[in-house]
Amino acid sequence: MAYIAGPLFDEGERWWVEQVEKTVVAEGFTTFLPHRDNPVKTPETVQAIFENNRDGIKSADLIVANLNGITTDDGTAWELGYAAALGIPSIGVYTDWRSRFEGEEIINLMIGCSLKRIVRSLDDLTIALTQWQEMQY
Repeated sequence: MAYIAGPLFDEGERWWVEQVEKTVVAEGFTTFLPHRDNPVKTPETVQAIFENNRDGIKSADLIVANLNGITTDDGTAWELGYAAALGIPSIGVYTDWRSRFEGEEIINLMIGCSLKRIVRSLDDLTIALTQWQEMQY
């Protein structure tokens, strides 16, 4: 199972993470997609959403995360850090062409070092997922 991480604050972000999820499903994975697999966020459901997401990460074989933006979304960063602490491999999807800082890698070094791989397109994600699955057999 693959946990799909990424910001979900507007229609564009949700649309993009759904494209990532479709790419992962097309490679034969079942997925946990937070905005699909959780109740609607209300003050009463916040703890349940946290626990569902945490448990989704714990039961995942792989995390696939949208890293686009000026900085990586803080919730996504937490999910990647938690997965790294559990030893769950992650693939980051970063299609943003902007540089953040001159001389710096495309993402924060703590996130970058937590990932098994960074891909720059959905086509590259398909290749990475195929290669990851081949290494698991």
